[in-house]
Amino acid sequence: MKTFTHINATSMGDAGDKLSQYGAEAMLIAGGTDLIPLLETRCLPREQLPKYIINLKTIPDMDYITEDAGGLKLGALARLHDIAFSSVVLAKWGALAQAARVVAKWQVRTMATIGGTICCKKRCWYYRSTWDKFDCVLKGGTGCPAVPGNHRYESVFGATGGCYAVNPNDTPPALVALNAKIKTNKSIFDAENFFDGFKVTKLGAGEFITEIQVPPPAAGSKQSFVKASERRAVDFASANVACLITPATGTITAARIVLGAVGTVPILSDGELVGKTLSESTADDAAEAAVATANPISTLNSYKVQMAKGLIKRALLS
Repeated sequence: MKTFTHINATSMGDAGDKLSQYGAEAMLIAGGTDLIPLLETRCLPREQLPKYIINLKTIPDMDYITEDAGGLKLGALARLHDIAFSSVVLAKWGALAQAARVVAKWQVRTMATIGGTICCKKRCWYYRSTWDKFDCVLKGGTGCPAVPGNHRYESVFGATGGCYAVNPNDTPPALVALNAKIKTNKSIFDAENFFDGFKVTKLGAGEFITEIQVPPPAAGSKQSFVKASERRAVDFASANVACLITPATGTITAARIVLGAVGTVPILSDGELVGKTLSESTADDAAEAAVATANPISTLNSYKVQMAKGLIKRALLS
């Protein structure tokens, strides 16, 4: 039985030092809603299991939700439930509140943190198989067992590094659509450049999220988030869409449509909406443009293309 040494971090600097000290032998825990099931199922090869678990929850004052002149500031340990019902978030960043509100079930949202949700590992059932049953490229194998197997939930926009597992999380598309920045203990990323289709994120060695920064949306803009899943109350998305359109009425000057759970990273498109007005016809055209490069593995996962188009139209016209 694999055992872990539990270490409480006292500050962000202390967490960074410990993460650098133990390197690949360490993993971070915040809410634990992803890491604990991952370790309990023993889905990883033994050599990929951590020896040290570094607890970020013991770092004080990292769960803030505030607004300043630069926009919304979220501490990495801010819980999804608090984000979903925060008057600060609801006032200007409704798409993010909507996304946070539909993650899993409320018991999970009261524990899950925004930083942990962004970094949540792949949900592919071959990667997550109990006792590491499959030859998975994510775990050092040679291929993607989902391709010859059941790939109904996998990417329709191709693979990254041979892996077709999607990023199914709800908050990343909203953050990308809202032009968020992801601040770490070492650097700062634009949200649209933060995600990696193989590793999930571009975090480097000894690096972890400390804050999420979201600028105020332009006056008169429209934003929304919609999701489709098999069991609406608890499941990860089969597809989701976040959008930010400026302005909501009249000629569009900026458009950000972000598809989630259909590719290995959130897929950003402008839907070719700039210079047009929003209508049912232009929403149809935007949906077609956003999925123009989709290439499903087979008919088993091709439904995701139609689902994404329907969600785009709903997000734009709701």
